[in-house]
Amino acid sequence: MTDSPESVAWGTTGPYPAVWKVPPRNQNFTGREDLLDRLRSGIVGQVTAVVAHAPTLPQGPRALHGLGGVGKTQMAIEYAYRFRDQYDLVWWIPADQPGLVRSNLAQLAPRLGVPGSTMTSTEDAADAVIDRLRSGEPYERWLLIFDNADEPEDLQPNIPPGPGHVLITSRNHRWEGVVGTVAVDVFSREESMQFLGRRMRRSISDADAGRLAEALGDLPLALEQSAALQSETGMSPEEYLRLLNERTASLLSEGKPAEYPLSMSAAWELSVSTLQEHLPEAMELLRCCAFFGPEPIPRGVFRPVKGPVRPVMAELLADPLRLSRAIKRLGKYALVRIEAEPGEGTVTGERTIQVHRLIQALLREGLAADTQDQIRTEVHSLLAGAAPGDTGDPANWPRFDALLAHVAPTRLADSRRGDVREFALRILEYLMASGNHNVARTHVDSFLERWTADSGQQDMSVLRARRVKGDLLRFLGRYDEAYDLDTATLAAMREVAGDEHRDTLVLRNGIGADLRGRGLFVEAREHDTESVSLHQAVLGPDNARTLMAVNNLALDLGLNSDYRGARTLLEEALRAAQLSESAVSRGTVLNLWASLSRMTRLCGDYAEACDIGEEALAYGQEQLDADHPRILLTQKDLAIARLRVGEAAEALELAATVHARYVRNYGIDHPSTLGAALCLANAFRVNDLIDRAFKLAQDAMVRYPRVYGADHPYYFGCASNVAVLLRVRGDVEGARELNERVINGLRAKVGGGHHYVLTVSVNLASDLAALGELEAACRLGRDTHRQLGPLVGEQHPTTLACAANLAADLAKADHKEEADALREETMRHYRETRGMEHPDARAADEGRHLDLDFDPPPV
Repeated sequence: MTDSPESVAWGTTGPYPAVWKVPPRNQNFTGREDLLDRLRSGIVGQVTAVVAHAPTLPQGPRALHGLGGVGKTQMAIEYAYRFRDQYDLVWWIPADQPGLVRSNLAQLAPRLGVPGSTMTSTEDAADAVIDRLRSGEPYERWLLIFDNADEPEDLQPNIPPGPGHVLITSRNHRWEGVVGTVAVDVFSREESMQFLGRRMRRSISDADAGRLAEALGDLPLALEQSAALQSETGMSPEEYLRLLNERTASLLSEGKPAEYPLSMSAAWELSVSTLQEHLPEAMELLRCCAFFGPEPIPRGVFRPVKGPVRPVMAELLADPLRLSRAIKRLGKYALVRIEAEPGEGTVTGERTIQVHRLIQALLREGLAADTQDQIRTEVHSLLAGAAPGDTGDPANWPRFDALLAHVAPTRLADSRRGDVREFALRILEYLMASGNHNVARTHVDSFLERWTADSGQQDMSVLRARRVKGDLLRFLGRYDEAYDLDTATLAAMREVAGDEHRDTLVLRNGIGADLRGRGLFVEAREHDTESVSLHQAVLGPDNARTLMAVNNLALDLGLNSDYRGARTLLEEALRAAQLSESAVSRGTVLNLWASLSRMTRLCGDYAEACDIGEEALAYGQEQLDADHPRILLTQKDLAIARLRVGEAAEALELAATVHARYVRNYGIDHPSTLGAALCLANAFRVNDLIDRAFKLAQDAMVRYPRVYGADHPYYFGCASNVAVLLRVRGDVEGARELNERVINGLRAKVGGGHHYVLTVSVNLASDLAALGELEAACRLGRDTHRQLGPLVGEQHPTTLACAANLAADLAKADHKEEADALREETMRHYRETRGMEHPDARAADEGRHLDLDFDPPPV
């Protein structure tokens, strides 16, 4: 433990825990001694929630019923400081946004000696933190504080059992039925008077303090504002009480909603009235803040912007000194919370401004409808103006994430302004680029519903949002729906914007992926060939969008058996992307790099594919979360390459990790999860875990038609893997029948000369040989070998496997001369390419059959 310099600032002594993250202590914390004692005795050995208490009082304006302002958070902070010497770790976690709880937990990982989110993933890091806390290593005496939690079921999975303590603050009374609770009521009268005596800069008599406490209902937030106002303005208690009485009467006459404590409303209006008189521009800033969400507002949002802003605010934003003075005054009046330490509790590392929910609601209700609309428009301008540049740059994602918290509360979808909708679309782009597909889906549906109703189907912002919707449908494996939506959107976009518009070109890329998802590989190649030509003509050959189109065309070439052509395309595209990396997102570079690794593997250069894949993965891991879809795809491809190069154990470990992450993140039926399942099943087989391989591959074969349909090449490829395992398990006839069905299905879909058909034919020949039908096996092997050489190359691993199997079958069928010649040529190719230590070369040398399995590339 170390002594913190804050111990001097707060007038306390004693050691600080080795790990400490708690908001600054309230110098004016008063009372609550009995509650703190109850909390200390109750927290030992259990999870404890601090909840707002609804006192048994006559019906009227003093009823709290779970509203903020009673001091739950301040009490939790005081508990942490007061009992800090009882803990080795104290960690504060804002819990009002459930989606951010795990990222806050993950930040603990390095302090507990486990890999952080940049080395694993946010989910893995959070799980590792929970496990460490549960085990009590390296710290048994720990305290987690979840502040402002709402629903118990949202938080409970993140509450670790173990030797430490958990403290929760919440306005939700449902916690009373879940964990031990300490109900926090308003101050006692004595506590109120003590607080005012400490908070006021000048002395105040007991009589005045008692009258103020009575008038303010002993509500801590109202008392704080009252004391701040009197301290800043020099107003006497008598004058304050007189004005407060006038405000209360006014509020009663206006029929103020009963869910707001009247004392809070009156105190707030008095502070606002005084602020308006002495520094009106600060009042306008506060009104602006009321129309953001209740989450912290990045300080950098408040700057001159191009969009509509009220003149008084435009003048304030243009003068940094006046703006700083206004913010400081709001803090002194206790109307906003200004983050004391940059980066504390924020995702961007910049200062933030936060307004209490209750104050925001009171501010909004006090304004006329047209004024509300003006300020909301102003907030939209500020949000749009604060958005960073490239949505695909991970360095910009924390700022986008901070702005995202204010999209729904500010009713951004209601705006018809072009710049605001552009900002909304960029938020969608960020969510897609960062892999946050679930949140993207919620927002795109909201935008589409509102924008379509306001502007019609042909509006360009509507069409762009529909393109994002198509991308989401495709990501979810709903390829037919994506194709129908994208083709309809393309027709409308061409009519509205023309063939050469940027968004029309972007949409074209998506349609190529839709075609691949539907198993139409030739059509996808034709479509993407035209798309690349258009991109190059309109945007130039080195534009990021053009390079993405090239990447898609390379996928098409590979799916149409042209591995070498695809590899050449990708080499050129990656070179161009790296030369102009400042204009190309890291995600695009990673996509090209990983695609090159995949295509290098498909060309048969396994060792080189591993090298490229490892470099691509290291590049991506510099900034992307370990659960990011592009990282997972790169790792899956690397696992396949390691399996092919002969690193079976390493491949199995990586394949298992990737599959587990896909299942956790996307579910068992997601197309990427199914692809990872095939990779893992193949790794099981090569590592002689046959039963596990068969169970997983058979399950995937059942699931594949639900995503792709029963005639998709990927389904047939999956079935061919099951056929291999059937033969390995002794059901040779079952393997033969399944492989024959697969070949017939593939021929109908992609043609007889496709490399998928020829790959399965190699396995079918092995089935025939195992059944004793040697002549049939030789005939099929000869025909397959004759086609494979010109298609993928004489030294390609598939060609060599076919040749090795055929040589073994020819020898058994007494075609000795032909068998010897073919075997000699095949082993020479193995020596020249993979070397005799490779498992395939050893199997071929021993006359054992080689099995070929299938791994589906991404669409």
